[in-house]
Amino acid sequence: MEIEREVKKMTLGHDFGAGAACLKCKEKCEGFELHFWRKICRNCKCGLADHNVHMESEESKKVGRLFEDTKYTGLIAKLKTDGVPTYRGNMAAVSMLSPASSSLVLPAFGGTAVQPASSSSCSSSSSSSSSPSPSNSSAPGRSGKPPAPAPPAKVNITPVKGVAVPVNAGTSSVTYEWAPPGANKYMAVRYIELLPPEKRPVKGSEGAEYRRQQMAVQLPEHDQDPTLCHELSPAEVKLMEQYVRKYKDDALGMGDILLPQEVALLRPAGGTGGSVGPRGSVGPGGSVGPGGSVGPRGSVGPGGSSCSHCQLPMCHGEPAVYAERAGYDQLWHPACFVCCRCSELLVDMIYFWKKGKLYCGRHYGDSEKPRCGGCDELIFSNEYTQAEDQNWHLKHFCCFNCDCVLAGETYVMEKDKPLCKPCYMNNHSVRCVSCQQLLEPEAQRVSYGDHHWHAEPQCFQCSGCAKCLMGERFMAVQDKLFCSVECRKKTPA
Repeated sequence: MEIEREVKKMTLGHDFGAGAACLKCKEKCEGFELHFWRKICRNCKCGLADHNVHMESEESKKVGRLFEDTKYTGLIAKLKTDGVPTYRGNMAAVSMLSPASSSLVLPAFGGTAVQPASSSSCSSSSSSSSSPSPSNSSAPGRSGKPPAPAPPAKVNITPVKGVAVPVNAGTSSVTYEWAPPGANKYMAVRYIELLPPEKRPVKGSEGAEYRRQQMAVQLPEHDQDPTLCHELSPAEVKLMEQYVRKYKDDALGMGDILLPQEVALLRPAGGTGGSVGPRGSVGPGGSVGPGGSVGPRGSVGPGGSSCSHCQLPMCHGEPAVYAERAGYDQLWHPACFVCCRCSELLVDMIYFWKKGKLYCGRHYGDSEKPRCGGCDELIFSNEYTQAEDQNWHLKHFCCFNCDCVLAGETYVMEKDKPLCKPCYMNNHSVRCVSCQQLLEPEAQRVSYGDHHWHAEPQCFQCSGCAKCLMGERFMAVQDKLFCSVECRKKTPA
């Protein structure tokens, strides 16, 4: 029965996305067909994320598994159908009232949508700081009564999750495929506004496609689930489970949206000790000093704070990203919360913290284990090979076209992919202009533009007098070579 279940699981996994059109290759691809151990299409060699597959539910399950058995249990819910933990999507409909204002419609939140500030500059934020995020006025440690907010925009809160609904005549609606969880309406909208326009997760836009691609690249499912890996031994499965447990305990986190002044109030006196609980509660190790204290690189003090990535000041009243594992003294601008390796936005603010640096899931894994250039999985075996500046499972150093094992065989690297000699000759080799024979990969050659010759006297010679041109000056006219202008004139076109 166990074998039957595993076979069924593998079959269903390979059926997912089957036949989907490739967004890169268009009609050249016959439709997605998963390779039996590579994470690519057998027809066009592109990945699943490059095909027109609706991944929302699969992405939710993937993130749910990632945060399962962690302190972020509020982000997942157990499905009654199959028990798979699922990420609670935070899609948001935004009704744009004017170019300078917008209102966020989040069915999970109650209350009235509030008109946010219209400028992104620090000076404008300071001048408008009399109306900070109103729904956060009861944050821990906030002293005094917050100023009254500006009159709210008059909109209807429509309880349709993830669907943009026009609320009044003259308004337009925008749906974000993701918005920061836990943030109030103003902070969520303002956070997205501070991202680069091409990376804002507006449904159906370039930014939504960017998020979809990054979800696949930054959080590979096969980095967390042994059942999605190719033929792991029991010992490798155990090592992988230990690796997953380690990063869940020591590295994995999700960024939080806070105002810089809120973090200042949460930092304990003296700059050390203390701990941060959910949404900024102060642990027993320290106390909140009046106004915080000044320290290096991103610390919070009376004069404000700076971004831990770009070192520029954080704007008072503007949302900042806080990472609990990094501590109180580090904040990031929304557009600066990026992986230290690939410099891409950390998708859905999911980060891995290691030795004072932020990583995406993929590059955190690469910092812990070698990654196979064939199957894209982390290598948990003690035996593997290195070739062409990449690591490979012994069984996966194969021809990228026909999958024949290349150990002890002649191979050619074509765009960082190993090919056996027959596949290279059939698909990538070029012909000698002179003798019209295919140039073998080990053959010495002379290339000029798109033309190629064997580097031998009988091939690389003057088309007029047959003089060998190896080591000599020559002139090329289309696919013909000449030793001099005189030979060119004597030779008929």
